[in-house]
Amino acid sequence: MDDPICRVRLDLDLLGGVERREIRLRECHTGTLAQVGIGPEWRLGCGTGATRACDTLALVARRYDANTALIVVDVQNDFADPAGSLFVNGAADVVRMVNGEARQAVENGAFVVYTQDWHPASTPHFAKDGGIWPVHCVADSWGAAFHPSLTVSGPSVQKGAHGEDGYSGFSMKDAVSGATTSTALEGLLRERGITRVVVVGLATDYCVVETTSDARMLGFAVEVLAEGIRAVDLHEGDGERAIRRMRDAGAEIV
Repeated sequence: MDDPICRVRLDLDLLGGVERREIRLRECHTGTLAQVGIGPEWRLGCGTGATRACDTLALVARRYDANTALIVVDVQNDFADPAGSLFVNGAADVVRMVNGEARQAVENGAFVVYTQDWHPASTPHFAKDGGIWPVHCVADSWGAAFHPSLTVSGPSVQKGAHGEDGYSGFSMKDAVSGATTSTALEGLLRERGITRVVVVGLATDYCVVETTSDARMLGFAVEVLAEGIRAVDLHEGDGERAIRRMRDAGAEIV
């Protein structure tokens, strides 16, 4: 049997980390997925669906090791909740996907680290103070908190706390002087011997692309998971342009 509905649901569970079930695979080496899930059973026999399911699991497992870090960018209420001031369409899918990736990363010995916008109540970053953005992710507010469905499996690096533009997880830029300072992220990676990073989160055309670009500039190999990012698209096509920019910087988009 090659049931496309089951195959799609399996891929979503493996990569999206659907919390309602645990994944159990048996006899994968034979090309047969005998049983998936706890609760009501649904099965795939030998064939394309089973083979792709096994290939998907193997690909995710190979993605992570002790020299790899998963960087989860800004999955915060103001970006990921529909009530947030800068809600990004499709963020709910990102949260599910990120949870699945974080679980696989931890299980395979990788480091997981999170970034957060962490702004003061007034900053040149905000439209009310001369910038372009609505007030968002003010330190210690609901909007700055991680989305409640996000499973947090590692430390967080907060950026923009002194009014800087903190698009990248690695660096911040003073909105007045233009001076750039580093966050704690690079140090966290170097002290663990990390040479490669996997990037997911929000939003593609701002904090994801800047984090990815800085990671490449600092010499890290970078893989960006296309299903784990979403764009603001303040201007039509911003997300696609950001993806091209990441590719041009040497990141692999998968």
